[in-house]
Amino acid sequence: MIIVTGGAGFIGSNLVHGLNSLGRDDIIVVDTLMNAKKHLNLSGARFIDYFDKDEIIDAIDSLKPVEAVFHQGACTVTTEQDGRYMMRTNYTFSRDLLHECLRLEIPFIYASSAAVYGTGDKPFAEADNERPLNIYGFSKLAFDQHVRCILSRARSPVVGLRYFNVYGPGEVHKGNMASLVQRMFEQHRAGRPLNLFQGSKNFRRDFIHVSDVVKVNFHFFERKKSGIFNCGTGSARSFQELGDLVAEQFGGAAIEIVDMPPQLEAQYQKYTCSDNSMLNLSGYKGGFVALEDGVKSYIEAMNQQRQQ
Repeated sequence: MIIVTGGAGFIGSNLVHGLNSLGRDDIIVVDTLMNAKKHLNLSGARFIDYFDKDEIIDAIDSLKPVEAVFHQGACTVTTEQDGRYMMRTNYTFSRDLLHECLRLEIPFIYASSAAVYGTGDKPFAEADNERPLNIYGFSKLAFDQHVRCILSRARSPVVGLRYFNVYGPGEVHKGNMASLVQRMFEQHRAGRPLNLFQGSKNFRRDFIHVSDVVKVNFHFFERKKSGIFNCGTGSARSFQELGDLVAEQFGGAAIEIVDMPPQLEAQYQKYTCSDNSMLNLSGYKGGFVALEDGVKSYIEAMNQQRQQ
């Protein structure tokens, strides 16, 4: 049996579908569904039970044997200013779930984030430049630090994956927190220009397709290693390049340059790129979807979904 927290969310639902493609349907989905639209991410998915987030820690002992927990549930709103809520959701709950898994010796693979890194102009390695610019990044780093403290005593694998800019099917419910590809698709569908922030030629991020994130998760699920690893492509591309790729899919749609909101500017990472040295040392050889191919396939998938 496998537990996926945040299982109706973006990456969690892709993990559920990915497990199904491997012939696994002995899956327990954990989520809150306060945003009811997330249930659409699980259309066609096979799983045996559902638990609310507030139920799973008390219930997990009775569900054994559990083969692994993929902990993807989190508040991912990078502009959230309620630090107490962010820490309770991303740190305290994660800590309590982790310790229950350690007690039961259940492998624990969780979502960290490249938001733990601050500013810089070189690829980020796991132990460097850990100076988050917002409370979301701080909540993720706090949990990573806790994991580092207990890792030597853990009798079962614990893996943290620092996701870079993930895009792909299953993020419609994320609204303003969805990838630029998703937001531009909605702008084009509404007959509006595609928006890019002023300076996007110089803002470069490591964009990774969600299918690759699933592959990296499964890599560690199969190998039972422990540690904190970056999960990015190792290549930084500008938002201007990404916007141009999206516009190309719409026959050269117009792009409008807009000002960045002042409240976002102080906590905005203008550069991210994954140093994949540790990931490569773990034996990962899955490769990554090229941005050109990922954008094309994603927009095709969204167009197909709209026609259904």
